[in-house]
Amino acid sequence: MFQKITLSSVVSHLWVQWIMLGSILLDTFMVYPNIFHNIPESFATSMEFMAVASPHTYFPPLGMASIATGILAAILAWKVKPARYWILLSMSMIVLEGGASMIFEWPRNEIMFIEGSAVHSAEFLKQTAREFLIVHWFRVAFNAIGSILMFTGFMKYYKHAYCKTGSN
Repeated sequence: MFQKITLSSVVSHLWVQWIMLGSILLDTFMVYPNIFHNIPESFATSMEFMAVASPHTYFPPLGMASIATGILAAILAWKVKPARYWILLSMSMIVLEGGASMIFEWPRNEIMFIEGSAVHSAEFLKQTAREFLIVHWFRVAFNAIGSILMFTGFMKYYKHAYCKTGSN
């Protein structure tokens, strides 16, 4: 029974990781081109569009879900050494992505969308957007690497728990 609960936990974390990755890729290729195409005018249009919900309302709770499911998966799968390190490495990518968001992205979001052109010049806003997008590509990389690491951890756990013992 414990083995099935652990497998469910590992799969849940993998699922959340994939949702995170898909979400950040959606932002990258569908949302951000619209936000950053004609700065600063596109910022105002984006704010009107995202008046009800935005990446800010979506990503922090999803990030917390990723951290929570990752911690649970790491604790429950701890005895499976081949999976343990992959899960922990995946968690480190979550921490790096979250840290990059909080340290670099959130202040730039405030500059671009809260203060905007009422406080800053168009050139400064364009520079801030360039910085934001550079750091964003690191976030994409952290998410992709974290998903690959977690998938490897899942495969290692599954192989150890189900293929060696022959139980299902």
